[in-house]
Amino acid sequence: MAASVNVAAVVREIQKERGERKKSFADLAEYPNIIRLVSVVAFLLVWEVGAQNIDPILFSTPSGIADAFWRLTISGELPSELIQSLSIFITGLALAIVIGIGVGLVMGRYRVMEFILDPYINALYATPRVALIPLMILWLGLGIEAKIFIVFLVGFFPVAINTTQGVKNVSGSYVDIVRAYGANERQIFTKVIFPASVPFIVTGVRLAVGRSLVGMVVAEMFTAIKGLGGMVIKYSSDFDTAGLFVPIIVLAVLGVILSELAKQMELVFSRWKETERA
Repeated sequence: MAASVNVAAVVREIQKERGERKKSFADLAEYPNIIRLVSVVAFLLVWEVGAQNIDPILFSTPSGIADAFWRLTISGELPSELIQSLSIFITGLALAIVIGIGVGLVMGRYRVMEFILDPYINALYATPRVALIPLMILWLGLGIEAKIFIVFLVGFFPVAINTTQGVKNVSGSYVDIVRAYGANERQIFTKVIFPASVPFIVTGVRLAVGRSLVGMVVAEMFTAIKGLGGMVIKYSSDFDTAGLFVPIIVLAVLGVILSELAKQMELVFSRWKETERA
């Protein structure tokens, strides 16, 4: 009898410990920022230690990259090139969003316009934009105009295509109801079609942000070698690996920030859609 009592006590103790472990693990998940921070710090430590015995020409350490970042910032090169890249990116992306939404609304609402524009949209969307860069250089030269147009060209199609699908997704019964109450075409656009298409539009903008960032770097590499893309070409040619990592990391951080801003914009403009999700 005593043995059975001891076994039961051991079982209860094991179950108690398992419950405490599960509880502590669940509690840990409530602090995602701490988990991310610990993960990043651990990664940097492993990187720092592991890269010590590697040739600096082939790889660099986080401390070496930090020194290069400070050097390029103090010299003014990094801020200057970053501002130039951002001006190109913002201008090209803004044009892509405005024109893409306009074209998408028209194509989605009017079938005649869809039939007219659809072949060109599909053909250009399927064509690799890199193949068009030499043509853009011939037309617009090596200056800022060519870079802006390349960024615009890369960001335009996700916005236009997603906007078109958003308009097509609007139920015809909604339009019939507001038309029965005397709404004109402008009111149908502003009160029904555009609000219902916002989740699709914002998704297109999120896609355009990432692709336009890539387009910006490619444009700076193929045209006048300036901006962050120019820094990548410059320091890779100089075999300065630490300096090469600086614009790469800045681009990565910039992409994360812009993606997060686009995600927050989606929550703001399509907050009503959250209530319909499972």
